[in-house]
Amino acid sequence: MPVIRHTERRRTETPNGVMTTLATPTQGGTAGLAVWHVEFAPGRRGPEHAFDTEQVWTIVAGAATVELPAGTLTVAAGDTLVLPADDLRQMTADPERGFTAIVAAPAGTRVYTPADEPCDLAPRGDERIVPLWAR
Repeated sequence: MPVIRHTERRRTETPNGVMTTLATPTQGGTAGLAVWHVEFAPGRRGPEHAFDTEQVWTIVAGAATVELPAGTLTVAAGDTLVLPADDLRQMTADPERGFTAIVAAPAGTRVYTPADEPCDLAPRGDERIVPLWAR
C-alpha cells in the first residue's frame, strides 16, 4: 500500500485558488482516482468551466455559491456536491470565509471552458486538457 507523503504533493496556484494533489496514478495510486484539496480565498470567483467526468466535492470549511445549468446552489462545511460531467459551473467563495474542499474524480478528467469565456488555465471550446492536479 503506497503512502503519498506531504512532501510529494503537487501544489498548483491559480488566480482564484490553490489546488493540491493528494493522490493520483502518477503518485502511486492504482484505483484510477484523482483526489485533490481546493482552497479559495474569500470572495474569489473561478471561471465558468466544465469537466468531462463526474466530480464529488466535499466542503470541509467555509462556504461557496455554485452556478450550474439547473440553478444556483449554496454549499457549506459538511456538504457534498456531486457535479455531473459536462455541466458548466462557476464557483464563488464566501466573501468572508472562502472555502476549502476535497475533490474526487476519475484520474485524467479533462477541463474545458466555453469558447467565449476568458480563462488562462483551461482551453476554450472543443479543446480539453487534464489539469495538473488531476494527473
